[in-house]
Amino acid sequence: MRNKYIENFEKAQTVEKNIPDFRAGDTVNLAVTIKEGDKTRVQAYEGVCIAKRGQGTGQTITVRKIGANGVGIERIFPIYSDSINEIKVVRRGRVRRAKLNYLRNLAGKAARIKELRSK
Repeated sequence: MRNKYIENFEKAQTVEKNIPDFRAGDTVNLAVTIKEGDKTRVQAYEGVCIAKRGQGTGQTITVRKIGANGVGIERIFPIYSDSINEIKVVRRGRVRRAKLNYLRNLAGKAARIKELRSK
């Protein structure tokens, strides 16, 4: 059971951010602010959401993409972080699990996720 004061504070923090509804298996595109020295830039990070965890302002997602030379890259993003400007859902995946850790052992066509057909 969480403290009601903490819940009210977190609710006020999460209201201003527009987070789309997505789950594990969906391909997401994140606009991440990167600070290099005194300059800042926005970099796109697109990959498959393999896990979602936490609640409130502590909620995080793990996004996996395939980088150069077929190397898998995973990053954990706090959803309500100031460094995330925007989250877009590129495509919805049809999966039967909440955590897709098995994708780490798959490569190439075996690592594909079927697309969820909209009704």
